[in-house]
Amino acid sequence: MSLSPREVQLFEGSRGRLEAIAYRLLGSAADAEDAVQDTFLRWQAADRDRIETPEAWLTKVLTNVCRNQLTSARSRRERYVGPWLPEPLLAGDRMLGPAETAEQRELVSIAVLTLLERLSANERVVYVLREAFGYPHAEIARILDLSEANCQQIYRRARQHVAAGRVRMEIDAAAARKIADEFLAAALSGDTDPLVRLLTDDAVSMSDGGGRIPARSTPVVGALGIARFLRGLFAPTAARRATFEALLGGAFTVHVTVVNDGPALLAVSGDRVVGVMSLDVTPDGVAAIHTQANPDKLKRISRQWAASDHRESPGIGW
Repeated sequence: MSLSPREVQLFEGSRGRLEAIAYRLLGSAADAEDAVQDTFLRWQAADRDRIETPEAWLTKVLTNVCRNQLTSARSRRERYVGPWLPEPLLAGDRMLGPAETAEQRELVSIAVLTLLERLSANERVVYVLREAFGYPHAEIARILDLSEANCQQIYRRARQHVAAGRVRMEIDAAAARKIADEFLAAALSGDTDPLVRLLTDDAVSMSDGGGRIPARSTPVVGALGIARFLRGLFAPTAARRATFEALLGGAFTVHVTVVNDGPALLAVSGDRVVGVMSLDVTPDGVAAIHTQANPDKLKRISRQWAASDHRESPGIGW
């Protein structure tokens, strides 16, 4: 059934919100785009004259599409090579969605998106719709075909799971950039002590190469272990540098920026982002480092980077 210009406009007016919901639910911009496109096709095929509230209908359809994707993703990620980490996005990407409150900004951080992987599909949907978008429990219950009491119970359980693995700290963009500047200077110093001082004692470093780029298959735990690992990464031997450049297609520069509302370092070769190191900052220091190197998860951020003004993020040669 063909769409009228008004019906197309109605969907396009909802696209940004749908993308933001899907990204938080799936942790992947590419999967979120697919989910929104699937929702559009269902909108096109629906008997739209019988849809009383298009926004609610689109949210329900998108949520069910994402729930199905989450179920199948669990089995795919069991076969994934090494740790699975979310797809990073540059600050300003509309897929990051609302950022008016500290809770909304935190929910899109790489650290919290990684934590959300521990939740069941229903827990993740309820938590995201409630925390990030302020949906009332009654509406979430209608979306999921659950009772309101069940929905509230799922939300409490999800919130407890997330809170158990998270220490909240609100930082603005300027503070985030300063932390990343200090971290990069420490990493390039060739000395482990400055890095140890910036890290918490129980810090964790995880890397996602997806089997495409060599990456550690297990996390590095502890400030000293991470500092030694980063010293080797940022101050490599000539042989290791040649191996990296062969893998990545040439030399690259490292830029300080903000990714998913947190401080980050970007490794850039030409206009192509080849690595993103996201820093999870707590009151006690950097508690986690999430490094994304899987080329499949760097396509969107590469397009963003190529189209952005880099004057505030001058690169440092590696």
